[in-house]
Amino acid sequence: MTRADLLLKRQHIEQGKLKTWSRYGRLKDHQDHPARDRILWHGLKLLGLYARGEANVRNPVVRRVEFFFDNLPDAFDGFTILHLSDLHIDGLPDLADNLRARLHAFDVDLCVLTGDYRFGTQGPCHQVYTQMEHLLTGIKTRSGIFGVLGNHDCFDMVAAFKRMGLNILLNESLAVQRDGQQIWLAGVDDPHYFGCSDVSLAFADVPQNAFKLLLVHTPEIYAEAAQAGVDLYLCGHTHGGQICLPWIGPIETHATCPRRYVRGRWQHGPVQGYTNVGCSASGVPVRFFCPPEIGLITLHRTAASISGAMPKRQRHMQPLA
Repeated sequence: MTRADLLLKRQHIEQGKLKTWSRYGRLKDHQDHPARDRILWHGLKLLGLYARGEANVRNPVVRRVEFFFDNLPDAFDGFTILHLSDLHIDGLPDLADNLRARLHAFDVDLCVLTGDYRFGTQGPCHQVYTQMEHLLTGIKTRSGIFGVLGNHDCFDMVAAFKRMGLNILLNESLAVQRDGQQIWLAGVDDPHYFGCSDVSLAFADVPQNAFKLLLVHTPEIYAEAAQAGVDLYLCGHTHGGQICLPWIGPIETHATCPRRYVRGRWQHGPVQGYTNVGCSASGVPVRFFCPPEIGLITLHRTAASISGAMPKRQRHMQPLA
């Protein structure tokens, strides 16, 4: 399919003109479930846990992660990326204010967002736009802000976000320049519900040996990324389960892939990946044993190729100051 074909497919799905199509997720994973959410809301209220769960959503941690690559250009050694996902920005009235105040402390090279900007899956986006614009003005970055659409999002967001400085990549790529060298950043449309992703199309104009960074809403297309020679795959969607049980983990992840891909660092063949558990929550705005996160990623040339040292491991989660 061409980009135009994929855009038309998404628009037909949004308009209800397409009843069946190929996608990675199940239809029920995309739909709002008001009855289920009401039951959960009332249950948490009766147990006296709702206020605690909502407070957890407002208390993100910073997850600092370092990645090492043999083929990273020298100029990008130490390159920093602010990774935000699953903002669901209209889910709580003060969420944008809370996140903006915390993001103000960071000065990064690049900011990327991996989808799901609104809380519901249908309805108007006016409140989303107001909150997103407020949030985006608090982000300091030298190379811009880029993102992809998620399964909660609609195509109309693309033009609105562009006016705010957030550039949505729809199966396309661009070069990020630094000191005369470059890496390539690509983004694909949502593969989970809309099934509109095409990794090969996104990298069609990218040199074969270039360093490739891919933004996807969900971790579910890790195999396609490996075939395309992706170096770093950043995604979200799963919320890390959002509500987890001690020693057991997520009750449900809403992703058609092995659980090793649904939270934190992972690797598939040559592809290094990171699944952000999200900045907020959906369905019912609560979290338990799975705090929201703000990702701060640093890229390095492989330490072994420079000094013979072993690559550093992921740093532990740290609360924001």
